[in-house]
Amino acid sequence: MKSNSIDLIISDPPYGINGDKLDRHYNRDESHVLDGYVEVSTKAYPEFSLRWIQEAERVLRPGGSIYIVSGYSQLRHILNALAHTKLEERNHIIWKYNFGVYTSKKYISSHYHILYCIKPKGKATFHTNAFYADCEKSENGGSLNYQDREDVWIINREYKPGQVKNKNELPKTILTKMILYSSNPGDMVCDFFLGSFSTAKVAIGLGRNACGFEINKKAFDYQIKEMDKIIPGELLQDLRQVPANRLFNKGRPLSNEEIEQIVSAFNLLQLEGLSRKQACNQISEKFGRGYWSILNIIGKNLHENKTVTLLKNSGENPQSQEK
Repeated sequence: MKSNSIDLIISDPPYGINGDKLDRHYNRDESHVLDGYVEVSTKAYPEFSLRWIQEAERVLRPGGSIYIVSGYSQLRHILNALAHTKLEERNHIIWKYNFGVYTSKKYISSHYHILYCIKPKGKATFHTNAFYADCEKSENGGSLNYQDREDVWIINREYKPGQVKNKNELPKTILTKMILYSSNPGDMVCDFFLGSFSTAKVAIGLGRNACGFEINKKAFDYQIKEMDKIIPGELLQDLRQVPANRLFNKGRPLSNEEIEQIVSAFNLLQLEGLSRKQACNQISEKFGRGYWSILNIIGKNLHENKTVTLLKNSGENPQSQEK
């Protein structure tokens, strides 16, 4: 693969925990699971992690994103491998799922780790409002946008009884979340461990391009034919329409003219009898900026006007004063 050619990597590598024999731990029927799952030994895991993560760094474009899903057993080797690259960790996400391996002598493990990193020296893609606008609230009044971007994800696994599948598959909900937050339509999404090709299927369904690798020939031969059934962009129609942001100017630099308009609007509203809080809330709606941003502008302007007034009253020229 060419260097700096991939916009987003999503990879769920083998966990190095005898994954080819997981049915013994979960007591599950694997009659519909494709044979040939390739596990990585505990001894080989440090070198294995370093090799593929260094390649991931190479092929990612500057500003490109990577999500790595891992259990806890070999997590230290993935973290050590990342430490040997220039990839920058943005979040360490915890995925809490609905069913763990039952144990009676220790706590039940019911989560995975997701490491979200960026390749430096480029603008990272992150769509803050991919799923919720800044004004959308939950039933208890909390911000849905805030809740969706918390670093603990409670997402159930998917069960596909009677369907042909890979040993392990990431839920479509998780893949959709990663892809919509961290890529644009037409971007190239890569999975180094395709398995069931879930990443590729969801990426193409969301209007992206996809590539990747699978060492299990049985899985590859089966799933590559399944890819012919995927219609580019077909999943986009299932997404909810996100309303417009209330704070549509958040983070955008203000011109002097806009500052004057904000201060003028504030003065007029106060003359009408509105409190400072009421005036700032109205201005926030009109100018698409946060309440505290408006309050800061007003406070700074009032302070400057007060300073000029004091200087004038003392008979001094404000232009001659040092800042």
